[in-house]
Amino acid sequence: MRVYVPLTLPGLAEAHKAGELGPAPLIAYGVTPALREWYVSDDIEELEYAALSRAAQASLRQLAVDRQAPRRRVVVAVDVPDADAVADPDRGFDHSSLGEVRIALPVPLAKAAAVHVDSDDAERDVAAAAEALGAADIGDDDAQFTVDGAEDHELLWYDAKEIPDLVG
Repeated sequence: MRVYVPLTLPGLAEAHKAGELGPAPLIAYGVTPALREWYVSDDIEELEYAALSRAAQASLRQLAVDRQAPRRRVVVAVDVPDADAVADPDRGFDHSSLGEVRIALPVPLAKAAAVHVDSDDAERDVAAAAEALGAADIGDDDAQFTVDGAEDHELLWYDAKEIPDLVG
């Protein structure tokens, strides 16, 4: 199963240094039954893009907590055995956890298929979205508009071999 692990640039640097994504349990996003039902598509590429988008939202939440991190969302795509990516059956249809899976063990960074990162051009919108997240969560429509502005930026694709350049 392809899963998408949300990070920040400092988190990616730590993973690069450690040689693994962790610590366990690791929260990631994948094509779960609940995500399939919510997205209503049979196209695996569309479903994986939806899972990637969910991970990008989770990365934004990490940026809201880590105010020192560069304002760029980071998502690492890794392939893990299906049995290793476990969705919580009690939260499967909770909108806030759509596509969320837990991985019980750290994942070697060597298993990374790709890394997705915001461009420098997105930093201002991502910074504003991270600041507005709390207000958006409690129903502020203007704040939600600001958060949605970050989603207007497509994450750039990088080969996993480019991680040293991204964190260097």
